[in-house]
Amino acid sequence: MFNYKEIEKKWNEKWEEENVYKTTTNHDAKKFYCLDMFPYPSGAGLHVGHPLGYIATDILCRFKRLNGYNVLHAMGFDSFGLPAEQFAIETGQHPEITTARNIKNFNSQLRSMGLSLDKSRTFKTSDKEYYKWTQWIFLKLFNSWYDINSDKARNISDLIKIFEKNGSNNVITTRVQNTKNFTSQEWGEFSEKEKSDILMSYRLAYLSYSTVNWCPNLGTVLANDEVINGLSERGGHPVEKKKMKQWMLRITAYADRLLHNLNSLEWPESLKETQKNWIGRSQGVIIKFNIENSTKTIDIYTSEPEKLFGVTFICISPEHFNMNIITEGKYKKIVSEHILTSLSRSELERASNIKDTSGVFTGSYVMNPVNNKKIPIWVGDYVLSHYGTGAIMAIPAHNSQDAIFSEIFNIEKIQVIKNGEIINSNFLNGLDIFTGRERITSYLSESIINNIVNYNMRDAIFGRQRYWGEPIPIYYDNDIPKDIDESDLPLELPIIDKYFPTADGAPPLGRAINWLYKDKYQYELTTMPGWAGSSWYFIRYMSPDNSKRLVNVEEANYWREVDIYMGGSEHATGHLLYSRFWSLFLYDLGIINFEEPFLKIVNQGMIQGRSSFIYRVKGENTFVSSDIKENYDTQRINVDIKYISDNDILDIENFRTWRKDYKESKFIYNKDSFKCDWQIEKMSKSKHNVVNPDHIIDKYGADVFRIYEMFLGPIHQSKLWNLGGIEGIQKFINKVWRLFYDSNGKLLINDNTPNENEKIIIHKMLSKVSEDIERLSFNTAITSLMICVNELNKIECHNSLILKDFLIALSPFAVYLSQELWSNALFLEGYLINQSYPKINKKYLKNEKTRYPITINGKVRAIMEFEVSESKEFITNEALKNPIIRKWIGEGNVKNVIFIPGKIINIVI
Repeated sequence: MFNYKEIEKKWNEKWEEENVYKTTTNHDAKKFYCLDMFPYPSGAGLHVGHPLGYIATDILCRFKRLNGYNVLHAMGFDSFGLPAEQFAIETGQHPEITTARNIKNFNSQLRSMGLSLDKSRTFKTSDKEYYKWTQWIFLKLFNSWYDINSDKARNISDLIKIFEKNGSNNVITTRVQNTKNFTSQEWGEFSEKEKSDILMSYRLAYLSYSTVNWCPNLGTVLANDEVINGLSERGGHPVEKKKMKQWMLRITAYADRLLHNLNSLEWPESLKETQKNWIGRSQGVIIKFNIENSTKTIDIYTSEPEKLFGVTFICISPEHFNMNIITEGKYKKIVSEHILTSLSRSELERASNIKDTSGVFTGSYVMNPVNNKKIPIWVGDYVLSHYGTGAIMAIPAHNSQDAIFSEIFNIEKIQVIKNGEIINSNFLNGLDIFTGRERITSYLSESIINNIVNYNMRDAIFGRQRYWGEPIPIYYDNDIPKDIDESDLPLELPIIDKYFPTADGAPPLGRAINWLYKDKYQYELTTMPGWAGSSWYFIRYMSPDNSKRLVNVEEANYWREVDIYMGGSEHATGHLLYSRFWSLFLYDLGIINFEEPFLKIVNQGMIQGRSSFIYRVKGENTFVSSDIKENYDTQRINVDIKYISDNDILDIENFRTWRKDYKESKFIYNKDSFKCDWQIEKMSKSKHNVVNPDHIIDKYGADVFRIYEMFLGPIHQSKLWNLGGIEGIQKFINKVWRLFYDSNGKLLINDNTPNENEKIIIHKMLSKVSEDIERLSFNTAITSLMICVNELNKIECHNSLILKDFLIALSPFAVYLSQELWSNALFLEGYLINQSYPKINKKYLKNEKTRYPITINGKVRAIMEFEVSESKEFITNEALKNPIIRKWIGEGNVKNVIFIPGKIINIVI
């Protein structure tokens, strides 16, 4: 009998003792760099959704090693962040203590899954040896500016030399808007403070005023995704918009390169599209609309000036800088009230929940420059201050957001484009869009600023009013921010007595006693955001112990980009964008020799769970039962499923123990029970609907757990967690065992020469498993292994040569079972991970056929069937000879033929 608990313990100890998974640079071997999304070590540990990606990458890495690749596969911890700090605030326990405890638990869980991770390369972002280099990158950003002429970052000292010689007039760069030009003589006459302020307008890391989500109760700035309906996700505290001086990173300087490089990446199209939309590059004009009875204008950016005749209202953002000038006296009160309400919502909510948009009339009008028609000016919360000029010309007949707003407030619509031609537009009637665009810009030449490039993306807010993060390596000399010497890195977090802001509102670091640079200068008191350390961790895996450099040059040149990165699509506009930005910057500095960090990304599907919800009365520590929630103004929050019974009733007494502030909570409900709502959604710690993998592994074993996770369905698709089929995986494991031992534990292995039937069965499986793993179709690879086991059992095959090849193919999936049988049933030396994948003999695949869709420029035009043993050259030549394909190609030239074994042939013309 397969005693999985003893066997797992034994092999884990042996593998660790002999450092089986340790990776070194080997220039004689092909490299394969595989990466998992950086985990945050929460107190809840891993749930069954996390291993979906981890096991998939482990299978792929083991398979690549079997095929001769030198594989880099490591995992560290993204250990800075708000949850640990909030726990510290509640308990007084230092975040480092809880983080270390959580990481110990995570490592135990990862170990139990049999993952082939190089433990010698692990680290956490809160290690001072690691964040020393995060701070080093910040200093480089602080001392760099972006030169558009050379299209790269350069040292700030180069810019100073230019100012000293020529002033600022000929400098082509990205900078803070409204920065004044000056001569070389004026530069020389500026004070140190004036020079510092000017340089701050050019630096890639700079100080600037920015509107942030400020939560007074938590005493910190929150990211947009930490705010829900104007309340903090954690604690449900009010969040307000506040202008604060913040450290920013000038990611906008890299907008064009970030956009252009997407074309070379093998990413899901949806992911690339999300980044394109987030960057939001457009080219257009700024049109000046004269305000009625005023000498002032409202400047509006548009990429569609030909639609001017369809404008029926102007809409400005609640933050618009000219609000007081625009708003008529009797409308000021209602406008002010609207602004307060709008600013309590995050920009993400305002932009995405357009059906819930709100707005008010300002009482003012502008004149349409093409027909002098009077147009009303509205304030609308769907208009964002950072896009264009913070004002739009609304064309409800041709824009869905404008249309929704116009329907809510009963504003007219005027269609101006029909079947690609301009209508209702006087001298533009009958013209196509592009001709009309040229004519209108020529006609309005005095009211238009041409060739404006606009981006939706903003510079990244970098400072946080928190303790548990990397200290920003800046000090202040007479209010002038200066960088600390690199030799003084790392700037370590000081010990403080409490983890919330000081009485006068300074960040927690303001509590540090005698924390001064060179015993006299005040340090910067904000810390870096959680994404700082996670923006470059994949580079540090290459040489994690290097104390002299961020990364060893030889290692970086060998491992280069990540070949495949597996993780969730929710990081598209955060981690992935920032990582690309930092990689481009480090490339500009010559630290690494590649621009893009992740060549291929795979978004694994989500494991879905059953979430439960309770309802808290806004502004109170009171909860109401779901059947009476309509009677109250409530905020819906997730509740941990461990406090919910099978019939969706809350266990109130146990719930009170969950968090300190819930101990004194009040509960309002009918009769004897407090009812909760539920829905199926992504399994995650934040939704408190997780299932712990430890229980599954303890009951069924790690191999059953690994195979079951992969057998749930295609890796790209989401799946509902359901243990209904796990017994079938357990039976499969037992069938494998019976190929080697009978029911009494007697070994059945023989050394006979394999017959033809046995060879056909094993080579058919070897080919299909190899093909399926390469295309990440792990569930179908498992099916092939199951079919093979059934066929071998049916013919009572116990041949050592056949089973040796079978175990090698099985080993990426069932790591413990296969190693145990390799060593103690076949009595073979070494570890399976160091073996070579069996050579597939195609003569045993003659009867196996694969159907290939033949596409032309991505569209399926024919389907052909070929024997698996046929070569790529034969298959592609036959596809090109197909009469249907020849008809579609016609006189066109075939530019490329993309052949994906066992899957598809795409002809590019």
